[in-house]
Amino acid sequence: MRYVSTRGRAPALGFEAAMLAGLAGDGGLYVPERVPVLSPDAIAALAGLPYEKVAARILAPFLGEDLGGATLADDLAAAHAGFRHPARAPLVQLGPGHFLLELHHGPTLAFKDFAMQVLGRLMDRALARAGRRATIVGATSGDTGSAAIEAFRGRDAVDVFILFPEGRVSEVQRRQMTTPAEANVHAIALRGDFDACQARVKDLFNDHAFRDEVGLAAVNSINLARVLVQTVYYFAAAVALGAPHRPVAFTVPTGNFGDVQAGAVARAMGLPISRLVIATNQNDILDRCLATGIYAPRPVRPSQSPSMDIQVASNFERALHDATGGDAAQVAAMMAALAAEGRFAVPARALAALRGVFASGRASESETTATIARIHAATGILLCPHSAVAVMVASEHLGREPMVTLATAHPAKFPDAVAAATGIRPALPARLAGILAKAERVSVLDDDAGALKALIRERIAR
Repeated sequence: MRYVSTRGRAPALGFEAAMLAGLAGDGGLYVPERVPVLSPDAIAALAGLPYEKVAARILAPFLGEDLGGATLADDLAAAHAGFRHPARAPLVQLGPGHFLLELHHGPTLAFKDFAMQVLGRLMDRALARAGRRATIVGATSGDTGSAAIEAFRGRDAVDVFILFPEGRVSEVQRRQMTTPAEANVHAIALRGDFDACQARVKDLFNDHAFRDEVGLAAVNSINLARVLVQTVYYFAAAVALGAPHRPVAFTVPTGNFGDVQAGAVARAMGLPISRLVIATNQNDILDRCLATGIYAPRPVRPSQSPSMDIQVASNFERALHDATGGDAAQVAAMMAALAAEGRFAVPARALAALRGVFASGRASESETTATIARIHAATGILLCPHSAVAVMVASEHLGREPMVTLATAHPAKFPDAVAAATGIRPALPARLAGILAKAERVSVLDDDAGALKALIRERIAR
């Protein structure tokens, strides 16, 4: 299996090299040269298997010989050992034909744990085989950072630097990043929004001399391994609801487009997904783009669902590559227009292709609060605000096939929003209950790539 850049001007790489590179040398994102397609019989054979075995069958074609077989099985078993639910990603019925896929039973209580716990182990093996160290730099709107730190804390071959927007994540999210005591963990509060954090990370990766100097590696959803691992729970959920013998729809709360792009990969692999519904909050650039064909970022408006407070959705580039039939020149032109003019128009054929895979909707702040209250009153289930955005949007897209809405974070990560809607302040699980009393370690930086580079050089030199 080879991986190519969405912009077409970087060499094709194998899985391991593409995983360690993160961002392609031409600024694009790696995608599979071809997506392996599973037969209906192969998909049906996943029914009843433990989650880790489903994962092994889905991921093996992507990883190649070095990371397949018994090695992959061992890594998957270790990666999921810290999940609190034996099903890993259990389905809960909300109403007729509507199901919640709970993705918050991992060690940091968010869906990012599924990919990050696997990525940590795959990168460990790859670095050991290459005899090298890596400097992991990532941007987070809340959950990616804590999941990355949990996956890589204390590992000998990596230093982890996580940028988050100062004052724009929940207290629990912040403390999950700032309280680990391991020397290889570095939390950085950037004076800016998430898009600024993401831009500074891309600046570092596009400075090839610095990239080589410190051995940069990416763990954001720009890393193809993250997207591929997230395809697994689409298969697990769809098969539990009757696939491949009937289609299933999914609604996904998204900001950076990685999670919903994983659904698109699963669909391309043969999973009968009838619709992938993009759920956005008031920062609704993806909903607006699908409606108008114009991708035009606006200033970010802080919300109660901060992990979705994004206006530059990096993984949308992968969807554009798919929608243009792999036309890297068209993708590069759109990305160049975004950089130069702050917007771009999606070509008509590509827009039609996007609309053939994705639907979309948005939820306002008041609708999000009302949904948290309504679902709790009807079912006793507490939703985090991101999951509530998705449930609200999904309710507008219910049809004949089962609808699965992704519940991406535990409500206790956002207790203020949940309490405002229900009067109930959800408690953290026992293993995280002491996090609010721990000392924090954090560096505060201006939105400046030079200052960030200087900090990284200083820390890794120790």
